[in-house]
Amino acid sequence: MSGTYLGMPAFPKAAHEAVHDATLRGNLRHATHTIRAKRAKAVAEVSDWAALREAGKRIKDHTLRHLDRYLVQLEESVTAAGGTVHWAADADEANRIVADLVKATGESEVVKVKSMATQEIGLNEALEAEGIRAYETDLAELIVQLGKDRPSHILVPAIHRNRGEIRDIFRSEMGEWGRPAPEGLTDTPAELAEAARLHLREKFLRAKVGISGANFMVAETGTLVVVESEGNGRMCLTLPETLISVVGIEKIVPTWRDLEVFLQTLPRSSTAERMNPYTSMWTGTTDSEAADGPRTFHLVLLDNGRTDTLADEVGRQALRCIRCSACLNVCPVYERAGGHAYGSVYPGPIGAILSPQLRGVTSEIDASLPYASSLCGACYDVCPVAIDIPEVLVHLRERVVEGGEVTANGNKVVLKPAKGHAAERAAMRAARWTFARPGALRAGQRLASRTRRLHPRSLPGPGKAWSGSRDLPAVPAEPFRDWWQRTQGGNDGKGAAK
Repeated sequence: MSGTYLGMPAFPKAAHEAVHDATLRGNLRHATHTIRAKRAKAVAEVSDWAALREAGKRIKDHTLRHLDRYLVQLEESVTAAGGTVHWAADADEANRIVADLVKATGESEVVKVKSMATQEIGLNEALEAEGIRAYETDLAELIVQLGKDRPSHILVPAIHRNRGEIRDIFRSEMGEWGRPAPEGLTDTPAELAEAARLHLREKFLRAKVGISGANFMVAETGTLVVVESEGNGRMCLTLPETLISVVGIEKIVPTWRDLEVFLQTLPRSSTAERMNPYTSMWTGTTDSEAADGPRTFHLVLLDNGRTDTLADEVGRQALRCIRCSACLNVCPVYERAGGHAYGSVYPGPIGAILSPQLRGVTSEIDASLPYASSLCGACYDVCPVAIDIPEVLVHLRERVVEGGEVTANGNKVVLKPAKGHAAERAAMRAARWTFARPGALRAGQRLASRTRRLHPRSLPGPGKAWSGSRDLPAVPAEPFRDWWQRTQGGNDGKGAAK
């Protein structure tokens, strides 16, 4: 990936600051609880949900096992339909390809439909450095861009903002980016949506270049699919003369028929709808000016750590993700800490396992992400492709603690054992030595009981992270061994003590 957000601390520090923001916690609690309840109702309508979930898992696993074959097939299909395929090994290469394609058109501005991949590689910033301005057209992404903010949710990037904050952003910033907000704009949803529609309409009608991602790519036909709720995607995909799609290599499915599964599970898991209001599919280009769709189409296939992730037999299941965000909406950690604490475009439980694999665990923030979970398992229960996120979290924690050699973006990196776990490792070694020697264990128990009045209620040093919000268990006045000897007289318990 292109790196963590500049200046972001590790998750524990960022989360500690976030949980003290009462407004943020209120916004998150209201939004996630609302989406969660609607999703549960939408899923309950489907009698074969478990079977659909298993089918989605199997399709994804099969595709990942044969990814090399299906990617070649996709390239052949897209090329046969009139498109051009580009391969990008990392973020820098992808940004360079897109910037060169835009400059070749002679344009200096582009419209974008929401794309996690372009956020992942920092495309907007790369285009700005080349003198090209990118306009986000998804409502939530527009709010984030105008507010000089960062996304905090996969589905609802501005989930941390309330209506009053959005109104203030529109009033103060829209004029700098194009058509200003209407006079007397209030915070009612209808007025905010209308202000965004008027602001964006002039950009749609003027833009000659569009940039998109894709929810799915069909190897069989070379078809790309975008699902969305507002219609901005339809405008970006059909009005510009040139369309550039940046898509992660894991978004591929083998056949058109495979879409049937995901077009049932994705909308219910994300927006709690039976189907998305707008499902746009395009294959190649159009030759007629009167027809909808681009006359020039470029597909940029992005690796950026995905091949390295695929090599991990446990961690590769993260590549099944269809970006529904259901795991975020049920996660107690995300609900309290918010998305910015994860230091990545991928927040929440899926981000805690995806970001460290795409970027590696060499930075402080990436090494901390596998610990950003209570391991309650709610994320696995709601995942429509059955990603066992707790299993991958534990697997990545082991990698962080033990260190060793890993691959990140094609480069071999030697990781040292995590310094933060030195005290824990020392304690485990001491416990192993003690439990292997009954005499030492008994002596230690007696010493602990006799000095219990002197014991602190919390641990010093690194131990504060655990005991800062809980008291240490009280040591009993008498060790169990001594109590048993006194009450049972050392027998096996079948007879009373003499």
